[in-house]
Amino acid sequence: MRADARKNRDHLLAVAGTAIAEQGVDVSLRDIARRADVGLATLLRHFPTREALLDALLRTSFDELTAKAHALETSNSPEEALVSWLRDCVAWTTEYRGVTVLMAAAIDDPESALHASCVTLRAAGARLLTRAQETGAARGDIDGADLFALVAMLAWLGDQPSLAPRADHLFQVVASAILTNAVSSRAEA
Repeated sequence: MRADARKNRDHLLAVAGTAIAEQGVDVSLRDIARRADVGLATLLRHFPTREALLDALLRTSFDELTAKAHALETSNSPEEALVSWLRDCVAWTTEYRGVTVLMAAAIDDPESALHASCVTLRAAGARLLTRAQETGAARGDIDGADLFALVAMLAWLGDQPSLAPRADHLFQVVASAILTNAVSSRAEA
């Protein structure tokens, strides 16, 4: 990709990230183009669909959360690794309003541009969960799909103005329910 095209693409992603953080994933593509000071055709040339734009925007974060899960597997106790990753994942999903709805749909749609990234992210969380289950630190009746659903639920709570003040407390409740020895308060850092 030419340097000027890369610069334009990066600028579009930065503007889209801000717009989605403010207005949610349903923000108008025309509004994103206007904010970026380009025509809609320019935006669509780089990102032919909303999903392609979201995939490009979110892929780096998905990759970072996946890498974080791998790092936590070797540097923390199983329960601390699981809770730390869960907290980071929930925090990230609240940055982009409405993204959890798209992620949940993409998991079940192999044709979705977000499918591969979401499946990889869910698998990373599932590995942390399995590791905690193998040591007896996490309850054995949940799986990676349940964990992914809990991320979506906790992100939704943080997205509701009337519930947002309770989001951290409710995160602790959920983390304590996942863990058999309730160490979630130690893993807050």
